[in-house]
Amino acid sequence: MKTVFTAIIMAASLASAGQAQTFGSVNLQAGFTPDPFRVAITSGGTVNASALSNGCRGWMANSMDYQVHYVAGSFNLSFSATSSSDTTLLIQAPNGSIYCDDDSGNGLNPIVTIGNPMSGTYSVWVGSYQSGEYARATLSISELGRQ
Repeated sequence: MKTVFTAIIMAASLASAGQAQTFGSVNLQAGFTPDPFRVAITSGGTVNASALSNGCRGWMANSMDYQVHYVAGSFNLSFSATSSSDTTLLIQAPNGSIYCDDDSGNGLNPIVTIGNPMSGTYSVWVGSYQSGEYARATLSISELGRQ
């Protein structure tokens, strides 16, 4: 009986770990180089983004994909994702505000630009437009609007 219970606990842990796809964090200060800062991400997840915030689209991981600790200056702050698949973005600003996008970037790629960004921690989710799709993507962060 103990073995069956342990197997169930381990299976549940592995299932949760598969959805928690945190790819790390970065500390960026206004004027950072290189601009854009880029990191490889896998898009997608099991959480419908519209459940997280009205007007958001796609399927996200149950925990953020990337965390950006940012010291603001006088520039806008842009987050974008590029992929051969249709990706979406959800950004939670330090004050809790949610920003979402589906296709405002090139092709089916999302971009979110925050004017007059505040200093603090930004949580980033890179989603897939289609449920069950997981795709390689590149998350780019820029003050110059580059993707």
